[in-house]
Amino acid sequence: GTNASALEKDIGPEQFPINEHYFGLVNFGNTCYCNSVLQALYFCRPFRENVLSYKAQQKKKENLLTCLADLFHSIATQKKKVGVIPPKKFISRLRKENDLFDNYMQQDAHEFLNYLLNTIADILQEEKKQEKQNGKLKNGNMNEAEENNKQELTWVHEIFQGTLTNETRCLNCETVSSKDEDFLDLSVDVEQNTSITHCLR
Repeated sequence: GTNASALEKDIGPEQFPINEHYFGLVNFGNTCYCNSVLQALYFCRPFRENVLSYKAQQKKKENLLTCLADLFHSIATQKKKVGVIPPKKFISRLRKENDLFDNYMQQDAHEFLNYLLNTIADILQEEKKQEKQNGKLKNGNMNEAEENNKQELTWVHEIFQGTLTNETRCLNCETVSSKDEDFLDLSVDVEQNTSITHCLR
């Protein structure tokens, strides 16, 4: 608490936008790979708003998304502007759901981001599927095979999904074939003394 107040004083109140909170996450034995991703996602406003909206919905069975929503809500409702929060519940759930993260070793942040986004998308898609099935039971007359084959897009896809076009050119006949692939994250090489924008060109 004392350190947080000192930090606020050093930085100055004008540096803190209204209703914004800056909280560090406690490291539970090499969980910095996880904490850095959670920090980045918290400050991705569309993502944070959707996670907090999910928290506001009716009580759901605990999963990785409910634990993330609880963590984001805990940060967003703090009275102080800066401080530290232990993401204990989220880390416990993560370790329970995936053996890869069930240890105290350093992990790959990109791999964790990929797992988290896909898991959240799967949870949302499954919930939408359940809602449709419940509606179908009430109303009847829905084509079950058609509904099951339809992949629902979620707010995770709306925020992060892009399409990568891979082009292959034949060296003999110069015919170009292309293939589109959807992605939720894109790896780029960041060279020294350059910007992310430059690397995306």
